[in-house]
Amino acid sequence: QVQLVESGGGLVQPGGSLRLSCAASGFTLDYYAIGWFRQAPGKEREGVSCISSSDGTTYYADSVKGRFTISRDNAKNTVYLQMNSLKPEDTAVYYCAKDCASIGGIVVVTTPPDFGQGTQVTVSS
Repeated sequence: QVQLVESGGGLVQPGGSLRLSCAASGFTLDYYAIGWFRQAPGKEREGVSCISSSDGTTYYADSVKGRFTISRDNAKNTVYLQMNSLKPEDTAVYYCAKDCASIGGIVVVTTPPDFGQGTQVTVSS
């Protein structure tokens, strides 16, 4: 079964850090660009970051540039999102998906995604 499973979310104070993981099963993650997306209550899902399959080029939404870092460990078939200097507005359910790109500076999925359960990130004091 082809799936991506997110983990690593939690409750953190403003200014804190979290590292999210996106583990792939049923397929080899190496061949795909993998992206992180988030959806806050009452808002549309938005692209956060994407890492290419070929040379590891990374893309970020303007709102997270300089604070978030996406990386991949192909040996572990996993993509990570290191989130630093977290803000209350980062509160959302975070999802990962394959086949992403940056178009006009916006991270998008390029094939119909099959988002999983996601992982909840709550930034609050």
